[in-house]
Amino acid sequence: MYLLILLLPLIGALITGFGGRWLGYYGASVFATMCVSISMVFSLLAFYEIGLSGTVCYISLSPWISSGTLSVSWSFLFDSLTVVMLVVVTVVSSLVHFYSISYMQDDPHFPRFMSYLEVFTFFMLVLVTGDNLVQMFVGWEGVGLASYLLINFWFSRLAANQSAIKALVVNRIGDFGLSLGIFLIFYIFHSVDYLTIFSLTPLFSLHYLQFMGLEVHSLTLVGIFLFVGAIGKSAQLGLHTWLPDAMEGPTPVSALIHAATMVTAGVFLMIRFSPLIEFSPVVLTILIIVGSLTAFFAAMTGVFQNDLKRVIAYSTCSQLGYMIFACGLSCYNVSIFHLSNHAFFKALLFLSAGSVIHAVSDEQDMRRMGALAKVLPTTYSLMLIGSLALAGFPFLTGFYSKDFIIELSQVSANPNLSNINGAFACWLGSLSVFFTAFYSFRLIYLTFLNNANSSRSIFYNIHESSNFMLLPLIILSFGSIFIGYLTKDLFIGPGTDFWKTSILTLPNHSYFIEAEWLAIKIKWLPFVLSTSGILLASLINLTSFRFYIHMKTHKFWMFLINKKWYWDVIYNRIFVYPILKFGYFVSFKNLDRGFIELSGPYGLSRLVLLWSKISVKLQSGQLTHYIFFMSIGLCLFFSIMSNSLYGFSLNLHLVSFYLVLIFFT
Repeated sequence: MYLLILLLPLIGALITGFGGRWLGYYGASVFATMCVSISMVFSLLAFYEIGLSGTVCYISLSPWISSGTLSVSWSFLFDSLTVVMLVVVTVVSSLVHFYSISYMQDDPHFPRFMSYLEVFTFFMLVLVTGDNLVQMFVGWEGVGLASYLLINFWFSRLAANQSAIKALVVNRIGDFGLSLGIFLIFYIFHSVDYLTIFSLTPLFSLHYLQFMGLEVHSLTLVGIFLFVGAIGKSAQLGLHTWLPDAMEGPTPVSALIHAATMVTAGVFLMIRFSPLIEFSPVVLTILIIVGSLTAFFAAMTGVFQNDLKRVIAYSTCSQLGYMIFACGLSCYNVSIFHLSNHAFFKALLFLSAGSVIHAVSDEQDMRRMGALAKVLPTTYSLMLIGSLALAGFPFLTGFYSKDFIIELSQVSANPNLSNINGAFACWLGSLSVFFTAFYSFRLIYLTFLNNANSSRSIFYNIHESSNFMLLPLIILSFGSIFIGYLTKDLFIGPGTDFWKTSILTLPNHSYFIEAEWLAIKIKWLPFVLSTSGILLASLINLTSFRFYIHMKTHKFWMFLINKKWYWDVIYNRIFVYPILKFGYFVSFKNLDRGFIELSGPYGLSRLVLLWSKISVKLQSGQLTHYIFFMSIGLCLFFSIMSNSLYGFSLNLHLVSFYLVLIFFT
């Protein structure tokens, strides 16, 4: 059963991809969706057997690499953390497959699309089930490849080509950091197996590496390299630029990337390596700072986006920041709790956005929508549920996880705990709550409630989506309402032993007890900030209040927010343009078109042409010249023969003979 969870998406991808021409639209849709749905059922059974029954399953298939002390095998680890990720990935993927049957029905390459979705699901399952770093890295690179294929699915569009290449290149930077982390782990522990590394980690808590006369803490350096990989995949500040551009792919792709697969890989890596990260306070500090800055930056930037999908994309970036700085607070169970909750309401938001885009003839600019609540009442209701869950409205799914992260940051900001970074995370996280609620309801107003701004022909042709598209939305809406309440005590309740040994938190790093005893007025802070953001969005959209327009055109806000903090400009000026110039003027013109061509077939042909011109000039037609060349050749032959037979004793005689011959000729 456990292996079928992985094999079914792979089988579906191969048969749908290579046999799509014969399966056709109906065959590809039924076969692909059935494979992932059966995998989802097995994942739920695994969740019951491992998560609820308290067991661990370890499967070793066969050895893979054996060289010296390096021993890698194809083996799988199913513990509490793994089965939670399996349920999240397979449930969201199954609903996305079902949704795509109707959304992509007019696309002539539908079987290829379904095959790519299953490839994405398969590699994500490989990533979360591997019991060693090398096997995890296979899945890590696989989801990067699948994201490139899906973002670039409509490859005839230039924007899709550029976005896919950007996602691949930016992620390669993070992947390089992860590769260095894997090499360093093997150098220190002489193993890449999780169980070996985690059991030996406490023994290396005081281990240092000597590098250029400096002593570097081993676990800190490993944690930094691993976090660089997480920055790339989970789109943290610095390597986040690929995430908004990934919206060029079809909407089901956006839902799968942002809710369950690629962006959650970095968070999963940090949680999986909690037994190692816990022994490095420097890495925990970096997680807090980068995560809180990412949450704040993305929330501010999302306020001024006008593309429907980009607003939701920046909200994903912001929520990933919450998950990362929750890991920095050593609250890994809260981070995975927010990850599982976020998967449901983020998938709901993206698929609802796809329903809106599908209805308005592929228009994505919110300023050209409006008044859609009257013609799309079901989609409006479902998107309102997703937006409320994202904003942390009480008793919805997002409320139970995001608000608790804010409470933990407030506890860690307590001066008695001497945690300055906690105060940093508390302020930025709390401000992000306000901006999140604001842009969520700005989206609702511009899309559904304000006056219609679309053309009359488009507005009159708007109709509700088919049942194939609405059924996954309804299921996700129930998840967005109830999942947080149903799993709160199981995942983060006081005294729960659900996670067992899959997550390690040192006793002096836990803030759970203090969070339970926070003052009531402090616990109300996230709700007050969310309500304030909703009220401000309502005030701006329901009245003639011009504060938003003035703020948007102000130079300071233009610099910080409207231009996304100029990250793209900085990258282009510092990295992209110099590399392109170097590639053209140095690599291309001097090496490719210079040295390499001259030393290759092109240079050889030029040499032959030059020798032919010299040979033509030597053909003078005079008999004395021909006698001279023949004599020179004959003497050269004899000199070679004499050197080989008698050594070099005849060289002087031959030289004098040449001179005499030349003189008389």
